[in-house]
Amino acid sequence: MSRQPPVLALPDVEALLTAELAAVVTGARRRALRDGDRQIDTAHLLHSLMEQDLGVGTVFNDPAQVARVLGYLVQRSIGYGLAWQGSVEDSGALSVLREGGGPGCPPSPVPHGRRLPSAAPDVPRRRPSAAPLRPDAPGWSPSAAAAMTGALERARRRGSDRAGGIDVLACVAADPDCRAAEVLRRAGVDVSRLGARISQPSRHVSPE
Repeated sequence: MSRQPPVLALPDVEALLTAELAAVVTGARRRALRDGDRQIDTAHLLHSLMEQDLGVGTVFNDPAQVARVLGYLVQRSIGYGLAWQGSVEDSGALSVLREGGGPGCPPSPVPHGRRLPSAAPDVPRRRPSAAPLRPDAPGWSPSAAAAMTGALERARRRGSDRAGGIDVLACVAADPDCRAAEVLRRAGVDVSRLGARISQPSRHVSPE
């Protein structure tokens, strides 16, 4: 009988992020508090990614598309985002993770010439990075928790100890029912094509 991956508390998960992504999470948390939201959701993550991670903007078709996405995000507190107030973002992605269906985000390409870590008994095992967040992880919506868990799994497949912003973007683009994907579609972004561009072998995130 296979052992279930350990459930990481929030500080443990954030220790497995690049410095850039950790700053994105901090920014998303501040935005959620400022908006009066009890949880970081995927739209908060997307907003912080678009503002703070320069690599994220490079996967969109053109700068005008980036501007449209940001335009929708800044309207959250006065526009369509009002419908989200008082509700919990739950696209069902975290339930899929807990049932062993995988993170649902595109696999991360392994950089050319690099192999994934060996699983031989004499090789020290790295700390598990794909452990799911608790369903009730304080301050996280279930969909945002699933995006972060999927990002960690995507980084692990690449052979990295730490997840980056592109990993998170890939996972929210692959979750059609999350709020971030809704924002992207409203801005005219084809989320399927976005996910495909992110998964191109030439696009990977540095492990540090």
